[in-house]
Amino acid sequence: MASLCYCDILLVVLCFLCLLFWGTRPGIPWNWPLLGMLPSLLRKVRRIHDNCTNLLGQTGGTFLLKGPWFSNMDMLATADPANIHYIMSANFSNFPKGPRFLKIFDFLGDGIFNSDGDAWRNQRRFAQLQIGHHRFHRCLVKTSQDKVEKGLIPILEHVAKGGQVVDLQDVFQRFTFDTTCILVTGYDPCCLSSELPDVPFSKAMDEAEEAVFARHVVPQIIWKFQRWLGTGQEKKLSKACKTLDHVIAKYIAMKKDALSNGINLKEQEEGVDLLTSYLQEDEMMGGFKSNDKFLRDTILSFMIAGRDTTSSGLTWFVWLVSTHPDVEAKIREELKSVIPEEEESNKWRLFKAEEVGKLVYLHSALCESLRLYPPVPFQHKEPLQPDILPSGHPVHPKMKVMFSLYAMGRMKFIWGEDCLEFRPERWISDRGTIKHEPSYKFLSFNAGPRTCLGKEVAFTQMKTVAAAIIHNYHVQLVEGHIVHSESVQVAFIILTGRPRF
Repeated sequence: MASLCYCDILLVVLCFLCLLFWGTRPGIPWNWPLLGMLPSLLRKVRRIHDNCTNLLGQTGGTFLLKGPWFSNMDMLATADPANIHYIMSANFSNFPKGPRFLKIFDFLGDGIFNSDGDAWRNQRRFAQLQIGHHRFHRCLVKTSQDKVEKGLIPILEHVAKGGQVVDLQDVFQRFTFDTTCILVTGYDPCCLSSELPDVPFSKAMDEAEEAVFARHVVPQIIWKFQRWLGTGQEKKLSKACKTLDHVIAKYIAMKKDALSNGINLKEQEEGVDLLTSYLQEDEMMGGFKSNDKFLRDTILSFMIAGRDTTSSGLTWFVWLVSTHPDVEAKIREELKSVIPEEEESNKWRLFKAEEVGKLVYLHSALCESLRLYPPVPFQHKEPLQPDILPSGHPVHPKMKVMFSLYAMGRMKFIWGEDCLEFRPERWISDRGTIKHEPSYKFLSFNAGPRTCLGKEVAFTQMKTVAAAIIHNYHVQLVEGHIVHSESVQVAFIILTGRPRF
């Protein structure tokens, strides 16, 4: 009898293990008692984007991930454009950033990306006016062209002549860090130079972002306990915030001092940075001029938005083009087509803003790269009130709704059977113009009232850099180098591909 009981117990254990490791469908997380699906998610966190794509592909585009019972970590993952349109536009007021978002991104303070309601609307209105102003556009064009000519090109020339391997992700991050800092504060940290120096401001941003990513995965009670103890990623975040606060405070003080000494940047032909605009247009901001905390939060928010998104987009773009020689050839031909007839089309040159604005195929290739490798691969929201999404899934307050932009670019029901192909032509209309895709389908620049204010800034910088590299160089991926979607660190060899005259 005892042996029979042992056999029964063994059979139950074996059945449980079979369910645990195989489940009903491969790729579907096992829902553990008490722990929910967290162990399965942590086991797959290194390939989280590909695993999420596989999961959503098997479940019709939407799936409820159960968190531990004590954690309020239930999360509805979706790649359904109908759900995203509903959340981001149709019922926007019921899906603010929410208190959990504010806790995770608390180091950003009360800036535009953390704000909701009237505070967000006021900040967005003013930021939109300044970013859309011709003074800022002049600053954008000059900054981008100068940094390409005096910062990026010397580094590429150096590695090309020496036959060296270079991590372009690092180079592009330095480029966008410098340009974003100039556009936002008016000061150049000189991160992009031949010495490739360690810049404390940039390093602090890296460490802050790593801690924020950990907060998305680890239960709130755990990371808050780590913060209380001063250990782990929370210790790094605390140290990083001190560096960020110190550097930004220095920039604000320098700018106030410059303006008080009679420097009128409004009259400069080179344009005006955002910090200058915020300080000079104090009456439009309701007295924020003396509020250094607001300026700090605003500067940091714009720095985070401008640096990583553009550098990530450029890295994946160059990787895709380097592995698709047919696309590279078409971009080169298009670049030649905008060069004035009196110039030799094979001569080494940089491209002006009005020239890159005519490059339809280059623009479409950038869009296609952003579709497959969005710089921000996921977003999340929380409903204020119970609701039912168009997919039929109920949501309630304290439930996180996460949409995977990475998975959306790989869904056949969204982009067709060739969704995994890098095909820029899908973005070109029959008339030869850029084809508009709804923002809730192509979410790289957000959607609805929170559509990214810096979309044109990003495209201007990316096209300026891409045109300079593709026309003047040939980029090769290091043979045998493995690239993962979770990391955009890619090793390249830069070859001088154009004759010199």
